[in-house]
Amino acid sequence: MPNNSGKLAIVTGASTGIGYELAKIAAEDGFDLIVAADEPLIDTAANELRQYGSEVRAINADLATFDGVDRLCEAAGGRPVDALFANAGRGLGHAFLDQETADWRRVIDTNVTGTTYLLHRIGRQMRTRGQGRILITGSIAGFMPGSFQAVYNATKAYLDSFSEALRNELKDSGVTVTCLMPGPTDTQFFERADMMDTKVGQDDHKADPGVTARNGYDAMMKGEGHIVSGFKNKVQAAVAHVAPAGFLAERHRAMAEPGSGDSDKE
Repeated sequence: MPNNSGKLAIVTGASTGIGYELAKIAAEDGFDLIVAADEPLIDTAANELRQYGSEVRAINADLATFDGVDRLCEAAGGRPVDALFANAGRGLGHAFLDQETADWRRVIDTNVTGTTYLLHRIGRQMRTRGQGRILITGSIAGFMPGSFQAVYNATKAYLDSFSEALRNELKDSGVTVTCLMPGPTDTQFFERADMMDTKVGQDDHKADPGVTARNGYDAMMKGEGHIVSGFKNKVQAAVAHVAPAGFLAERHRAMAEPGSGDSDKE
């Protein structure tokens, strides 16, 4: 029998990428699933996940809103949530002053406000029960000033920090909090963030989302505080902790500035 047969997991941002891979691993491990995203593709993902024998319910909800988060939580029908994968996130490239207000606000509402509200609701339930596991998808982007991704990197800095604080508050409660910190990963992120003309967007050596998800899942099940996925990302994270902020901002500019993916650009 799978290790977690009959237990319930919620996975946000589960239609594609790291979120889908996390849901797949959880299903293989016996969790029943509530998978959520703000696009119809979540129904296709749910159908694929059902092949592993678990009960899977799909919720198409806008997790940037309190109403969307409430819909997701109510879908559990009062059933205890044993694992929460707070993975939903939104990126946005280009210079901050060139972005539309509605676009950068949506990044904050999704990555910060909606995620925090979800963690508050499910975290309270877990604390009351005295058991549960939480995996928050942060990023090594949170370690550096994100020139041409300024709002996105700032939201990930929030999540990286918040996860450590919440973990400390919940120590000895029976609830563990783990932060998964990936680097550039081979998902639809860069296309959706309008960054396909950047150096990082065109990089052919992005991490495998399945490997990244496995690293995060295993760290969560072990109760670890955080996991930087991938050797290259571990090196970048270590450099980011000691390098001056101005240096890091310039390095990030080289990766994320529009047009930096042009092979003719110096």
